[in-house]
Amino acid sequence: MGVVKLLAAVVGLVAATGEQFQSELATHQHTRMRSSMSVRLHRAKRRSGMSHRARSRHAARSAHASEYYGRVAIGSPPQTFLVVFDTGSGNLLIPSKQCDDEACQSHQRYDAALSVTARQIAFANAPDTVVGPDGTRDVVTITFGTGEVSGVFVKDNICVGDICTNADFVAATDESDEPFSLVPFDGIMGLALPQMSEGKSFNIFNCMVRDGVLKQNLFSVFFGAEENEESEITFGEIKKDRMASALTYADVDVEGYWQVKMDDIAIANQRQSMCGDSCKVAVDTGTSLLAGPSTIISALITKLNVKSDCSNFNQLPQLGFILGEHILNLEASDYVDKGDDGCALGLMTLDIPPPKGPLFIFGDPFLRKFYTVYDAKGPHGKPRVGFALAKHTKPKAAAGGFLQQPAMIVSAASSGKVQH
Repeated sequence: MGVVKLLAAVVGLVAATGEQFQSELATHQHTRMRSSMSVRLHRAKRRSGMSHRARSRHAARSAHASEYYGRVAIGSPPQTFLVVFDTGSGNLLIPSKQCDDEACQSHQRYDAALSVTARQIAFANAPDTVVGPDGTRDVVTITFGTGEVSGVFVKDNICVGDICTNADFVAATDESDEPFSLVPFDGIMGLALPQMSEGKSFNIFNCMVRDGVLKQNLFSVFFGAEENEESEITFGEIKKDRMASALTYADVDVEGYWQVKMDDIAIANQRQSMCGDSCKVAVDTGTSLLAGPSTIISALITKLNVKSDCSNFNQLPQLGFILGEHILNLEASDYVDKGDDGCALGLMTLDIPPPKGPLFIFGDPFLRKFYTVYDAKGPHGKPRVGFALAKHTKPKAAAGGFLQQPAMIVSAASSGKVQH
C-alpha cells in the first residue's frame, strides 16, 4: 500500500510540475516585456540530393546552393535542435525518439517523456485535445521533394533564444533516408503564414504573435554573401545595421506563402512584358535557387544567353524584378553560378499548378542580395513583406579586380527608372 501511495505521489508531483511550468510560462508571457531575439544561422553547402526541397533537372549544380539553419529549444527542461527556418512551409517538424530510421538516429530526437510540459495531441483540428486511453490519434505524412516524413502531434513549450511560446508541432515517427539522412540540421521550422500549417496553433510565429512576446509582430532575415559572413534571423525587430537602403513593402497577395505580386521582369532596367497582368512571387528561405514557371525561365535563358565558358560574364546585364514602383536588381554574380567548370544560369524551372501557381520563388541568391522583413500585420491590416538592400561586410569583387557597386532598389522616379 505504501508503494502504491508513493507511486501516486510521484505521478501527482509530475502532473503538478507540468501544470506549474505551464502556469509559469503563461504568467511570464503576461508580465514580461515584449522582446526581440536574433539567432545566428549556420551555412552549409548542399550536396547533391541534400535539400529538403524538390530540385529541378535544370539546376543540377549550383555554387550558390546552401542550407541556413539555427538553434531552437523544445520542452521543459529544454531539448535543443538545429532547424531550417523555412518561410515556404508551415509546421515545426522534429524527429522523435519513436523514430528508428537512420535519418532520425543520425540527428537529435525529441523525447516527450523527458519534458514535463509535453502533451500528446490526438487531432490537428482539436489542438488541445490529448490522446485518450484508446490511443486514437492522427498521423500526418508530409512530402518534401524526393522524401517524406510521417509523424504525430505534440504540444510543448518552444523557445527561440529567450522568446518562448506554447505550440503544437509534428514529432516525426518515420523519415525517408533521402534527403534527411544527408542534411546537417535536425528539423524544419515552418514560418509561412497559418494557412500553410496544420492549424493556427501549429504556426510558431503566429503563436508568438498570439502570446504577445514580440517587440514587433515580425521577423527579419539576413543571409551572408560569403560563407564566413554571419547570417541571422531576428524575431521581433528590424535590424537597421543589416540594411544598405530603406525598406520598401509589398502586401501579401494570397495568404499562405509570403506571396506578393510582381508586375514584370526587367533586364538592364527594361521591362520584358513577361507577366501579363502580374506574376505571383513567394519569398522562400528554404529554396536554394531562384525559380519560376518553365515558359518564363526558358525565355530568360534565351534572353540572358549566359555562355557556359563564362566568356560573356562581365557583360551580362542586371536582372530585375519589378514590384510596384521599384526594381529589385540582381547582378550577374548573384544569378549566375560561376565555378571552375564554367558558368550556368542559377534559375530553376518550377511549375506549380493552380490555384497556388504559377509561382515564382525568391530563394537564396535573392535573399543574399536583399534583407527581408516578414510583418504579420501592416498598416492596412494585411501581412506584408519588406525588402531592403542587404548591407554586407565587404562588397563582391568583380572579374578584373574592380569592385562592383551594390545593385540598387531603383525607384521609377529616379534616373534608373524602368524603361517601358
